[in-house]
Amino acid sequence: MALHDHEHHHDHNSHHHAPTSFGTAFAVGTLLNGGLVVIQIVYGVLAHSTALLADAAHNFGDVLGLLLAWSASVAVRWHPTERYTYGFRSSSILAALLNAVILLVATGAIAWEAIQRLFEPHPVAGLTVMVVAAVGIVINGLTAWMLMAGRHGDLNIRGAYLHMLADAAVSGGVVIAGLAILMSGWNWIDPLASLVISGVIVWSTWGLLRSSLNMSLQAVPSGIEPGKVRSYLEQLPGVAEVHDLHIWPMSTTETALTCHLIMPAGHPSGDFFIHVEAELHERFRIQHPTIQIELGERPCKLAPAHVV
Repeated sequence: MALHDHEHHHDHNSHHHAPTSFGTAFAVGTLLNGGLVVIQIVYGVLAHSTALLADAAHNFGDVLGLLLAWSASVAVRWHPTERYTYGFRSSSILAALLNAVILLVATGAIAWEAIQRLFEPHPVAGLTVMVVAAVGIVINGLTAWMLMAGRHGDLNIRGAYLHMLADAAVSGGVVIAGLAILMSGWNWIDPLASLVISGVIVWSTWGLLRSSLNMSLQAVPSGIEPGKVRSYLEQLPGVAEVHDLHIWPMSTTETALTCHLIMPAGHPSGDFFIHVEAELHERFRIQHPTIQIELGERPCKLAPAHVV
């Protein structure tokens, strides 16, 4: 009868380092952007500016996105329960995915309105547009700066950071459009700027959508080469074969691995598990490995690559 060793060793240093809290940054960013949305809607209507209303719609999407990202950053810290044995880590993946979808839907509405205004331009108060958009540059730039430290390694924080940074750039485009209208009197520049803004939003959001969708489908995180992980495991002393290897994101910052190692010579020592887990963490940023040892006395039904 085949003997399976389910013994695991966990390096507590790799599991108990919670992601840095950005609660203050999310709170300040949400309040500032919420106020900016109100200002942009009021003055966008008064100034007959679709570019300003487009920026308001985008910023409203970002307020929702900030709230989602903020909620997820809190939820990932909740303790596991009997039903949710991994806790709520994957909520950060859902937040990033919803963030991207909300922005793309809002962009479609912006583009549609801009196209209609392009054929029927309305008088635009260029100076009002410039002043309000300039306020947007300051607010979005400040929010992006507060989130900057978390832009590496956490898709949830990076999504919020990139949106704030893109918003600052977009608001800069609105300022330029307002200046061009003041100088030329060409009101069609405003809806054209809206279309350009829409293109910028789609371009900046597409990568987030793709990454969050891959994570939600439990794809191997983009920073990890599964072939290199397999090669490392195959070269471990005493290992004859590796199968049933799975690598997936538990959250936007944590990665899990499970695999079966065939070791015909017998069970490894406890130091083996300590060493392998430390190496997986250091080389591949895999924080939650689970390794099953098989002696190879009979074939494992999960050995074929296509079986999960």
